[in-house]
Amino acid sequence: MSLDWLRDVVAGNPDHPSVAHTVFIIAVVIAVGMALSRIKIKGVSLGITWILFTGIAAGHFLEPGTIHHDTLHFIKEFGLILFVFFIGLQVGPSFFSSFKSGGMKLIGLAALVILLGAGVTLAIHFITGEPLPTMVGVMSGAVTNTPGLGAAQQALGDHALADSVSLGYAVAYPLGVVGIIMTIIIMRYVLRIDFKKEDEGLAAMSNEAQLPHRYSVIFSNEMLDGKTIATAHTLINRQFVVSRLMHPSGEIVMADGNTMLHTGDRLRIICSEDDSEAILAFFGKPIEMSADEWGATAMQSTPLVSRRILITREEINGKKFSDLRLRTRYGINITRVHRAGVDLIPYQGMELQVGDKVMVVGPEAAVAQAEKVLGNSLKKLDHPNLLPIFLGIALGVLLGSLPLMRVPEPVKLGLAGGPLIIAILLGRYGPHFGLVTYTTMSANLMLREIGLALFLAAVGIGAGDGFIDAIVNGGYTWVGYGVLITVVPLVIVALLARLVFKVNYYTMMGLMAGSMTDPPALGFANTSSGNDMPAVSYATVYPVVMFLRVLTAQLLMLMAL
Repeated sequence: MSLDWLRDVVAGNPDHPSVAHTVFIIAVVIAVGMALSRIKIKGVSLGITWILFTGIAAGHFLEPGTIHHDTLHFIKEFGLILFVFFIGLQVGPSFFSSFKSGGMKLIGLAALVILLGAGVTLAIHFITGEPLPTMVGVMSGAVTNTPGLGAAQQALGDHALADSVSLGYAVAYPLGVVGIIMTIIIMRYVLRIDFKKEDEGLAAMSNEAQLPHRYSVIFSNEMLDGKTIATAHTLINRQFVVSRLMHPSGEIVMADGNTMLHTGDRLRIICSEDDSEAILAFFGKPIEMSADEWGATAMQSTPLVSRRILITREEINGKKFSDLRLRTRYGINITRVHRAGVDLIPYQGMELQVGDKVMVVGPEAAVAQAEKVLGNSLKKLDHPNLLPIFLGIALGVLLGSLPLMRVPEPVKLGLAGGPLIIAILLGRYGPHFGLVTYTTMSANLMLREIGLALFLAAVGIGAGDGFIDAIVNGGYTWVGYGVLITVVPLVIVALLARLVFKVNYYTMMGLMAGSMTDPPALGFANTSSGNDMPAVSYATVYPVVMFLRVLTAQLLMLMAL
């Protein structure tokens, strides 16, 4: 039997480029790239970006004309859509809340890194005459931001300089990864950082002050004696929950808005650390009581239990606590809501989402009834909700294709910007309209990584034919340009953050890694610090930075057209 079919699939046929050969090459490139991604040098790896370099190598050695370019183009664009869409869904719930509190300072500093990077890119363009599309590719590689590369590629379309964008990215990326980590190390010595002093200031700088804390208080406010907890809520404009109340007799009861307060009662209060001083002074005198003392006692007629319940019923999605009336109907109390890795203080107007975990306290039988109402079925979360995903992608493509203005070419958000914005909005507001936008972290990560792998492989194969020629004909200078784009903004902002805003070094490491959306740098920062402060600041700036990186790449490309 003839083996021509095997040759056509593996080696390709320049007279008849096939979809099968193109998909085969894409799959091989991704497999080899992922195998190489396990290589680490002193704990640092290029990770999934190896797929780009493997694709470039494949594109260089493939016989010209064997790739089916329409298929390659579709794979590239669809991979990009998957990647940015699921990033948007992931960061959407925390995107707008990251603007609050001390996060605004970190976000402002991260935005300054982006602005300075764009400024250095433009300066190099005007001084050297290097084409701006090429410099945008170098910038995206220097700051290790693949969505920026995708935005630039999509904005250019079939422009003659389209390949130079991915070439610039590939050349600048390796030293981009190393340069970020080296800058973090250098700033430690330039600023004479003493880790012991940083540890001492860690508690004050930590964002954990915004998370719920539990306190015990002896109620002594005579003005409120005989009044309800609901009345207390109207008198002090702070968020808190009184979860349990112990009478002087020792009896522990559930507390709700109708529970009456009497001097001598002991209260179990949940609030943020920032609000704790005012709230505790309002009710009485703080005391020490262990969790066991607040648990079941011999004097209780009905022992209380606490249980985390997972919201999995779609009917609950988007509903407010006030709509469910859980306290009134079942005599239970909700003390915390765990969402997207953060514990939140519940309030009556809070909208619940599928995937939330709520801490329920009450009699065991009542907690079991609440569990039936809320769902608590892991199997339901394993079932994918495809409707909001494809609806979101469709809306994202429409938004990305919408001409916003003409200068002189139509200005569009493109297939990177449109789906990203729609995904962020869906992640934040989808439950308000009854859409279940929850996906498990593993599912989100898999689809995101598949999209990124397809995109990088297609970009690499498309750019591989001219890679060596680009390096030989002056592309080696792009490495130096990339180092400047990486280091200069980080050094300026690090000095500003430390000397002017007195940012803790652990927080600053996460800020520097997050402003470059660079996971290897975050891994290095976490290992060096031995605590989670770099991860906290990284997560604070990441959603906004990801959006601004895409937007910046789009705007620079529009200047070039």
